[in-house]
Amino acid sequence: MIRKSPVKRSVRLRAFAKVNLCLHVVGKRTDGYHELRTIFQTISLHDTLDISIERSSTLSVQFMTCNVPELQSQENLVMRAIRAISPEIGFYGHVSVHLKKRIPVARGLGGGSSDAAAALIGMLRLTNMEFPLPRLMEIAAGLGADVPFFLFGGRALAVNRGDEIYPLDDGPRRAIVVVSPKDIGVSTKDAYEWLAPELTRLSKPHRIWGFCALCWSRQGAGVSNDFERPVFGRHPRLREIRDALLERGAAEAALAGSGSAVFGVFRNPAQARRTARAFPEDSVFVVETVSRARYGRALGWRVTG
Repeated sequence: MIRKSPVKRSVRLRAFAKVNLCLHVVGKRTDGYHELRTIFQTISLHDTLDISIERSSTLSVQFMTCNVPELQSQENLVMRAIRAISPEIGFYGHVSVHLKKRIPVARGLGGGSSDAAAALIGMLRLTNMEFPLPRLMEIAAGLGADVPFFLFGGRALAVNRGDEIYPLDDGPRRAIVVVSPKDIGVSTKDAYEWLAPELTRLSKPHRIWGFCALCWSRQGAGVSNDFERPVFGRHPRLREIRDALLERGAAEAALAGSGSAVFGVFRNPAQARRTARAFPEDSVFVVETVSRARYGRALGWRVTG
C-alpha cells in the first residue's frame, strides 16, 4: 500500500504598519507597564509573510527566513506567535515561514506586532479553525501590547497597556508620508525612560477632551504624541522633519508611536509625493490610510466572536 504524503498548504499575508493618531501616557501601572490612551490607524506600508504547513504526528518544527538577518531567530515575534497558537488549535507538523520586511524596525510603526498578528491569522486560515476571539486576544496580548490591534486594523481606540481595543468608525482615506531617518532608531524601552520625568506634567484633566474629540470625529481633531517632547529633545532632527512636513502642506504631522519615524497627513496625494522628495537621505514611504474593511479583505480575515 502506497502511503500518501501529507498535504502541504500555504498562505501569503500582508502585515500592515500603523501610526498613532494620538498617544497619551497616563502614568505607570502597578504591574510595571504604562497606562495608555491611543488611537491606532493602519497604513498601506506592509511586510509580506508566507506561511506553509504540513501536518504530521511529530512535534511542530518551525523554520524561518527573513531579508533582515538580525530578525531571523526562533525568538522573533512571528515564531513566538506560531508556537503560541499551534497547541491551542491542535496543530502538529512542520511550519515554514518567510518574512519579507519593508516596515522599518524600531521606528514606532508596529511592524513586529503586525507580523505576529498576521502569523496568528495565517495559522487559523491554514487550519480552517474557528477560534474564540477573547482567547485569541489573550494570546495576542501575551505577545505584545500592540498585537491585538492588528487583529482588527482600521482605526481603533486602545486603552490600558494599549491591548484593550475598541474599533472606531473609519475616517476618510488620506495620503500619508512616512519619513524614517536611516541613522536614528529609538527603542520603546528608551522612549519610556525618557518620558518618565514628563508624566506628572502630562496628567492634566483637560487633555481628555481633545482625545475624545479625535475618537468620535471621522474628520479627526489634530494628532498628538506625548513622546515627542523627550524624543525630540534627544534627536532634534526628528522635530525638524515634523516641521518640514507641516511647512510643505501636511494637515497634521507627528512622531509615529514611540519613534523614530515621523508621519505627515495629506489631503492631496500629489502634494504628498512632492513632499517625499524633500528627504533624499532618509527612507521615505508615500502610503495611505487603510480602512478596517479593506484590512480584513487584504488578510482574508473577518473578526467574529
